[in-house]
Amino acid sequence: MADRRDRITLTGLRVQANHGVFDFEREQGQVFVVDVVAFVDLAAAAAGDDLERTVHYGVLAEAVVAAVERDPVDLIETVAERVASVALGFGAVDEVEVTVHKPDAPIAVAFDDVAVTVVRGRA
Repeated sequence: MADRRDRITLTGLRVQANHGVFDFEREQGQVFVVDVVAFVDLAAAAAGDDLERTVHYGVLAEAVVAAVERDPVDLIETVAERVASVALGFGAVDEVEVTVHKPDAPIAVAFDDVAVTVVRGRA
């Protein structure tokens, strides 16, 4: 059965950053594509038409981009954890699913995408 919880979804955020294990990845940089699913109870926001009771998706998108652009790391797993932590910093977010795609990963075989997904909630 599909997950029927309320959510705010950002799909395909494109961020130029310098993550990777290889020197050339850090020097040249590359595009990372990030999807964020923030699980938020939207009932109160909708009932009162109140932005303060939800997550401003524009602000969330800017925070995600800033998190990805920050200091380079080796692994996209680390980038995904960073983004999840930022999303959980928004008070209304109960749980988050973050997928970081690396469409130009240095792999010697033909491929469409390389991605990692993390799911994190409040402690």
